[in-house]
Amino acid sequence: MANYGQGESSGKIILMGEHAVVYGEPAIAFPFYATKVTAQFETLAEDIIQDELFSAYYVGKLIHAPQALKNIKALVTQLKQDHGIKESISLTIESTIPAERGMGSSAAVAVAITRAFYDYLSLSLTHETLLSYVQISEKIAHGNPSGIDAAATSSHNPIYFVKGQPFEYFTINLDAFLIVADTGIKGQTREAVKDVAHLFEKNSHKTGQKIQQLGQLTQKAKQAIIQNNPENLAQVMNLAQVTLRELTISNHFLDLLIETALNAGALGAKLTGGGRGGCMLALAKTKTEAQAICTALEDAGAVATWIQGLGVHTHV
Repeated sequence: MANYGQGESSGKIILMGEHAVVYGEPAIAFPFYATKVTAQFETLAEDIIQDELFSAYYVGKLIHAPQALKNIKALVTQLKQDHGIKESISLTIESTIPAERGMGSSAAVAVAITRAFYDYLSLSLTHETLLSYVQISEKIAHGNPSGIDAAATSSHNPIYFVKGQPFEYFTINLDAFLIVADTGIKGQTREAVKDVAHLFEKNSHKTGQKIQQLGQLTQKAKQAIIQNNPENLAQVMNLAQVTLRELTISNHFLDLLIETALNAGALGAKLTGGGRGGCMLALAKTKTEAQAICTALEDAGAVATWIQGLGVHTHV
């Protein structure tokens, strides 16, 4: 057994289908490599009898970690128990994924920890085993997770998914750049989901049509990605944003950033994730254009921006 192990994972972005996915419509998620988590395990000296955690959120004995890190505590305990590890170990976590922004932060941490632990033991790790451990952590963090965060943060390909059906991985082939901007506001997923459900109660026909529209746009987005058609994808993103706004999922600041991106030359732009905060997306044809859009977004108040190449020739 090695005295050291390291693991990594990426963030994730919902490209299309947020909220509609709750009602059985498809959604598309991407691994987002511009943000990542690194986890490291090391064996502690024999006289140290408790595991230790080093992170931006908490430093100290793992056993005394705050309630918000209960999922990490449970995951490390389970990994050690399943592999008969008695030694005390230190876990160091470094992350550039902002928490509570719909970018899969908790799942990414669990992916990185599991990969680091298997590296620490010099054991090979199957994707199925990885996802089963991540699910342990995610159940504690989210109660009833869909599994999409775990799948996307550990994948290399976009995922097309429908509630209750197996995930469908497909190849990305798009000569374009995706910009993600953080509003600095925690996403209001729970409230937004509740409000959409309320709209459904008030007018099921009208709201149902909007949900179906989002599902159809997701299908078109998948085709645009496969066919390397950034203009079509951008058009679909813009149409989805109109519908999301009608469903009260956007807010003033998201609308402002989306308008800013479009005015700065973005092909298309929309919110991502739960809405009413969190992040927004924009699509640009070139990296230079993407950088100009990032500058405009930051000038408009975005607290952080990232760029990810989406095509065979543009991956960064």
